[in-house]
Amino acid sequence: MHSESDRFYSYLPSKGHGLPHDPFNAIIGPRPIGWISTRSRAGVLNLAPYSFFNAFNYTPPIMGFSSLGKKDTLTNIEETGEFVWNLATQPLAEAMNQSCAAVAPDVDEFALSQLTTLPSTQVAPPRVKESPVTMECKCTQIVQLKGADGSDVPSWLVLGEVVAVHIEHTLLKDGVYDTAAAQPILRGGGPADYFRITAEQLFRMHRPR
Repeated sequence: MHSESDRFYSYLPSKGHGLPHDPFNAIIGPRPIGWISTRSRAGVLNLAPYSFFNAFNYTPPIMGFSSLGKKDTLTNIEETGEFVWNLATQPLAEAMNQSCAAVAPDVDEFALSQLTTLPSTQVAPPRVKESPVTMECKCTQIVQLKGADGSDVPSWLVLGEVVAVHIEHTLLKDGVYDTAAAQPILRGGGPADYFRITAEQLFRMHRPR
């Protein structure tokens, strides 16, 4: 009989994982991608993907992402209180990846990634025209994260209320959004792992009554 210590590889994050690559974000995955467009107070556009991203509430709809460090996206939202989420899809994967390049604040990632801007209806930052689904958001909270000892962590959780949603008509089948048809990509672990969703992977479970 094997002991529990034989079954599990265990480690304390504060002392290091001892592996070739930190498994944390591979275990919490695959994760939807927060492809966030913003506009600075001076009018400079920014577009960047965030893998620590998700939805957090139905009514009102609230989504959020975590910025590891003070990046241009966070600075722009602090200045203007607005951002747009754009769905990252398989056809847009290379453009999305290009938009995460470390460049100067005055570089427009829309131009860098050869993407087209599309005016939003409720906020100033533009949408990615090539993306089949976009959501316009107004920031509700920016929370600096803390460790268990109460010390500040150099990461900020940005939450925003969705004030407008735009969905390509082809993705609505009898009024129901078809997740697989949008070809979303998701972030895995490792330095370069991504996943795609296909209709063949779909299974359904109804909540027990």
